[in-house]
Amino acid sequence: MLKIQTYNNISIKGLEQFSRADYEVASEMGHADAILLRSHKLAAAEITNTVKAIARAGAGVNNIPVDYCSEQGIPVFNTPGANANAVKELVLTALLLASRGIVKGINFVNTQENISDHGAFGKMLEKEKKRFAGQEIQGKVLGVVGLGAIGSKVADMALKLDMQVLGYDPAISVEAAWRLSSKVKKVDNLQSLLAASDYITLHLPAIDATRHTINKDALSSIKPGAKLLNFAREEVVDSEAVIESLNANMLGMYITDFPSPELIGREDTLLMPHIGASTAEAEENCAVMAANQLQDFLKNGNIKNSVNFPPLYLERSAGYRIGFANMNVPKVLSSVLNIFADNNINVIDMLNKSRNDIAYNLIDLDKQPTDKLIQEITSIEGVIKVHTF
Repeated sequence: MLKIQTYNNISIKGLEQFSRADYEVASEMGHADAILLRSHKLAAAEITNTVKAIARAGAGVNNIPVDYCSEQGIPVFNTPGANANAVKELVLTALLLASRGIVKGINFVNTQENISDHGAFGKMLEKEKKRFAGQEIQGKVLGVVGLGAIGSKVADMALKLDMQVLGYDPAISVEAAWRLSSKVKKVDNLQSLLAASDYITLHLPAIDATRHTINKDALSSIKPGAKLLNFAREEVVDSEAVIESLNANMLGMYITDFPSPELIGREDTLLMPHIGASTAEAEENCAVMAANQLQDFLKNGNIKNSVNFPPLYLERSAGYRIGFANMNVPKVLSSVLNIFADNNINVIDMLNKSRNDIAYNLIDLDKQPTDKLIQEITSIEGVIKVHTF
């Protein structure tokens, strides 16, 4: 029986993916085979040497020591796209809140407790409503920075609302490119997008390459009065540069799901408490996807949506399956194949892929590998971790 250790409250629909006959799932256990979590800040010390895989029910993995996991040969899975609709809907809400005096108008009405005369109340509102006038988003230009699962949905939504959409993503995948509407006008650099957009929405992962993508230099190119939306990660925006741009009346408004204390109390900001994926549907989708990805790895060795291992899927055939991770250097795979040949074991099928410094291999054999053979493979220089499935 395989053991799954959970952190945080995982949606019951996700937990139900693990059959009781094959899995033991608990928040406290020793010698876990895998870890399933949401926002828990996972320390390397919490990852025992029995852990084969880690899955986060969400997109970001900055709460997981990914580099350490790579060194230990542990794939880290996330769930891109599972919460995309929830975030898309909140971006739509933010676009409307940024365009109209909705929040100020609601707050104004709620301060009028002392008015009891219905007629006088109505006349006062008619007189004051011009203070909360805004603009429509139809026909305006939306710049989408990051065209992955969420960004592409936001772009499609904006097109359906008759907005003009510009897109920028220097690292767009082939899959994402196919998903993107041909009506999205792709621009070659961030500065061009910022200069032409009435609204800019960010959908980038938090990695070293995207840290402070929106900084002082970038904001110097922004169209005066443009509204900036950050529903990606706090790290992709330099808050000090945003404040400077707001103070200079260049940036018109900043709307973010990742507020910092220095932004509180400003009339030109709308701050939300990281609720982009806080819907029952998103939490269920993320948990189910994470659970299924863990199971496919633990049972078959297949990898989908890993942030540190290459994607790899090998249809299950007859025989016995072995998988191993190794440093992406020459001669490791050939050394493993030589061990099979020396032991008169035939390879039925195999697949090998690499990603940066990590290579991953799935091999189906006609004979069951012995503990001695597994130890021989483990002792090869460059091999990090070996599994049987």
